Amino acid sequence: MMRRFLFLMAAIWLTWGCAVLAQPLTNPAKQPLRPQEPRPPFPYRTDSVLFYNADSSVRFGATLTLPAKEKVLAAVVMVSGTGKQDRDGTMAGHKMFAVIADYLTRRGIAVLRTDDRGAGQTTGSYEKATTGDFAADALSALNYLKSCPALKKVKIGMIGHSEGGAAMSVAASQSKDIAFIVSLAGLAMNGYDALVKQNLDLVANSPLPERDKRRANEINDIMFNTVRTYVDSPGLEARLNKKYTEWKKKDDEFMKTQNVQFDHFRFPVYMYTQTATSPWYRWFIKYDAAKVMSQIKVPVLALNGDRDLMVACNENLANWKKYPALGGNTKVATIILPGLNHLFQHCQKCDIKEYAELDESFSPDALQLIESWIKKTVN
Repeated sequence: MMRRFLFLMAAIWLTWGCAVLAQPLTNPAKQPLRPQEPRPPFPYRTDSVLFYNADSSVRFGATLTLPAKEKVLAAVVMVSGTGKQDRDGTMAGHKMFAVIADYLTRRGIAVLRTDDRGAGQTTGSYEKATTGDFAADALSALNYLKSCPALKKVKIGMIGHSEGGAAMSVAASQSKDIAFIVSLAGLAMNGYDALVKQNLDLVANSPLPERDKRRANEINDIMFNTVRTYVDSPGLEARLNKKYTEWKKKDDEFMKTQNVQFDHFRFPVYMYTQTATSPWYRWFIKYDAAKVMSQIKVPVLALNGDRDLMVACNENLANWKKYPALGGNTKVATIILPGLNHLFQHCQKCDIKEYAELDESFSPDALQLIESWIKKTVN
């Protein structure tokens, strides 16, 4: 779901972290190795392709990797999480989707990975799109694979990371052409609940003093509840500013009793209101995971690292079991991977800043689990 973080306040982290993750390290001398990053020559076919959605309003740029010598055992569409990404899923200098595609294609599984709207060769506006739009984009990619002569009669699934898990779930609830889905820290909570849980975890793991953690949680709760209550109102921005002004007045009075000479705590209210009134945020906070996921009828593999601060491991994996089962689907496997962060890296500090400092791009254990589960599922 969710890689737009790294602001002082957790409420804004949801919308800004991807820009931070996209930035290179400031000290090139300390640039970590990327030993898993695919480098040519490749023992498989790599095609740069273009295709369109149903009404031709969006052109997608993508890379399709096809096993060169052996039979294609299955095919997958990669579905990215929050934040405009290129087809390689580049985050914090790591090319997550390229690493996954290279691994799977070497083992007989074709992979299609696309640039997000407004990135690379893909047209359209990412900023005006919602998770529902990203689900439609994933289905457009699926339809492209169905049209490929090399993939006739091949079972096609989806692999979704973070918010891509929700987009993939929406797609799977709408199409009978998806054979299986793989969740990589995929969102399986209601949008509102996910925001609350994520920000509580981020604040708890932040370096803020305890008093400021309480203040952060208080204003976050006020703002989230205001958005949920007035999500469809054209006056949402005014409501948010009013609630913030009321809270700030009380907070200022409280701080006068604390004998603090310089108060460094800040809530970026303007940035938050701009985010909260966007189409994406309004759609997301209304997302009903149980309603959508109860309509998923295909086999599911859901993986989560237990050191993930972005998508809570236990809560989301429990829902991956619970919600499809509401619709009678018990073909769900959930696995907790010890020591892995949100990008499926073995971590030490396991905070967001560490992502770029690590050499590992994606856990080899997770790659092996994905490969073996897909092969078992399609056979």
